[in-house]
Amino acid sequence: MLGRKKRIWEPGYFYHIVCRGNRREDLFLEQEDFLTFLYILEHVYQKCPFEVASYCLMTNHVHLQLRSQEQEISKVMARVNKRYADYFNYKYKLTGHVFEKRFFDRLIANEESMLETSRYIHLNPLEANIVSSPQDYAWSSLRYYFGKQVKQQPPYMNMDVLLDHFSGTKNEKGKKYHIWCLV
Repeated sequence: MLGRKKRIWEPGYFYHIVCRGNRREDLFLEQEDFLTFLYILEHVYQKCPFEVASYCLMTNHVHLQLRSQEQEISKVMARVNKRYADYFNYKYKLTGHVFEKRFFDRLIANEESMLETSRYIHLNPLEANIVSSPQDYAWSSLRYYFGKQVKQQPPYMNMDVLLDHFSGTKNEKGKKYHIWCLV
């Protein structure tokens, strides 16, 4: 029997990561589930730091634009997914797999791909016809980019890797990024 192919990890690069619910079933059944996933991300970040340039939590899958320079991406995602699966199964009195399979990952090799990946992630709720405007979706990092009033940006967010492609103050860069996303 063949084992799984080892994932290649390049610490200097961001990856587009997608985790799907088993059999494409919902991962998030209510608001508390979304909040718990974000809490788990922050908790895992405290133990093994990583950076997120963009994210979007959809009902049955998650998109992350993530870079880890200290731990392999596989180890970071194993911690996140295991903790969320334990929470989900306990809360809903279930057993077995919560996630479909190992997460999908694609290395983002250049600056253009960084921007395109973030646009894809941030426009996901719009493409799925969940919202009429992507900034209306509560479970996306887009709100941090266009300056919508939010309590506090999570410590794992690294917006500069995207904003530095635009000129001006941080606020001006955020507006330009937001407009670029919608074009």
